[in-house]
Amino acid sequence: MKKLRPIFLVAVLILTLSFTGEEPTAKEIVTKAENNVHGLSSQIVMTVQIVRPTWTRSMTVKTWTKGEDYSISIVTAPAKDAGTVFLKRIKEIWNWVPSIERVVKLPPSMMAQSWMGTDFTNDDLVKASSRIDDYTHKLLGDTTIANRKCWKIEMTPLPNAAVIWGKVNIWIDQKDYLELRLEFYDEDNKLVNILQSSDIKTMGGRTMPSKMEMIPAEKKGQETIITYNSAAFDQKIEDDFFTTQNMKKIK
Repeated sequence: MKKLRPIFLVAVLILTLSFTGEEPTAKEIVTKAENNVHGLSSQIVMTVQIVRPTWTRSMTVKTWTKGEDYSISIVTAPAKDAGTVFLKRIKEIWNWVPSIERVVKLPPSMMAQSWMGTDFTNDDLVKASSRIDDYTHKLLGDTTIANRKCWKIEMTPLPNAAVIWGKVNIWIDQKDYLELRLEFYDEDNKLVNILQSSDIKTMGGRTMPSKMEMIPAEKKGQETIITYNSAAFDQKIEDDFFTTQNMKKIK
């Protein structure tokens, strides 16, 4: 019997692997993208610019996260907003208002409201709902954004999920699992907001977009731009850092 040449065997092996390799599911893609954004933990300093047809204003915000369950954000500038803190702990959302020296628990009905006058909602900021656990995920196909091949995925809320959107479409880069575009729809399937991410950089050892623009679909000349100034990931943060008591002390 004639022996097969080694080079032929290698070619057969490569061809076999190429046919048996499975593309990740839509949920696996979203999960990896979410983990890529935050890691085990994150610490980010950002500038938030609110743009309106006749004026603009800016804020500086510092945010810590730990997994999906914990986050805390403090406004550090301008002076009139400095010290305002938002906390997410498991499914509870809290707000520390220094001017009245009170910690206020936010009800679910407030998640759809504007965060600090921006085009982001309270839910966008603290991620009260989970893109992984509160939605079903459907792969719609491939497309290209900024010369990057992306998966387009439709996310539809589960029947009993406490989410504010009727549907979310998300475009995720196939190379680095970057969330490059999101479209948010209301319960009537009407487009409300578009979130575009750009200016990809290496920050904190991760490849990530450093600029995000939230653009209302029907409000011309209006948007909110978030620019990441610095980022660190996977540093140890204890759970008791994310408490209502710490909201009054954090700087």
